Amino acid sequence: MKDKRILYVSSEVVPYLAENEVSLMSYDVPKMINDQGGQIRIFMPRYGNINERRHQLHEVIRLSGMNLVVNDLDMPLIIKVASIPKERIQVYFIDNDEYFKRKATFADEEGVMYSDNDERAIFFAKGVVETVKKLNWVPDIIHVHGWMAAMLPVYMKHFYKNEALFSETKIVTSVYSQSFDGTLDVEMINKVKFDGIPDDAISDLEVPNYENIIKTTIKHSDAVIIASENLSSSLTKYIESSGKPFLPFAPKDAFAEAYTNFYKNEVL
Repeated sequence: MKDKRILYVSSEVVPYLAENEVSLMSYDVPKMINDQGGQIRIFMPRYGNINERRHQLHEVIRLSGMNLVVNDLDMPLIIKVASIPKERIQVYFIDNDEYFKRKATFADEEGVMYSDNDERAIFFAKGVVETVKKLNWVPDIIHVHGWMAAMLPVYMKHFYKNEALFSETKIVTSVYSQSFDGTLDVEMINKVKFDGIPDDAISDLEVPNYENIIKTTIKHSDAVIIASENLSSSLTKYIESSGKPFLPFAPKDAFAEAYTNFYKNEVL
């Protein structure tokens, strides 16, 4: 994978958030490609519970200052950056006071999901693409992890489909087991339609529960990785019948070779 450019877009990444399946793989996979001589960037939201001083985040003024429209509202985009110690890996943080200042990731202290999680996901997707455009950094692969990043493939295939910068870029999505119950805002589908995304592309978002959001992501990806050993049978069947190249679950001690071969032989 030497000199291949891979953009990792994730809901969660260690060491900035607690360890779980998504946050660990969102660190392990980029590190593995970095060790092979690949060029990588990681993007994640700048949640309010990330300690900026401890992790030495700083704002990138030349990249900040854009406004992104979400559901007809202008939202300022702030970009911060940090380096993972000892790894020489740069992590970019998508920030906005309205969406990401609260001191938690997806839910309040009672465990209630934030009512604007759908808008946060749309903002994150647009923020990543606009920042990469400003960096003028052309990824060979965009690898998506976690549901907060799930709108990125949708926006890449529709809203940004005419961006010459990404004409050769392939999108890989890692699919993890269910991470929230219930649904996001039922108006989510209309907020996505507001950006000119056709009804038939996002019909699953009529009921924006975890599984339907991930199905929408799979539909807009070029390849899929089953990242959880205990993925639901319905999502597994959906992936198997999607016609997309897919990689079955690979355990921690075998993922490096499996992922590298998948990138080389099925994606690039």
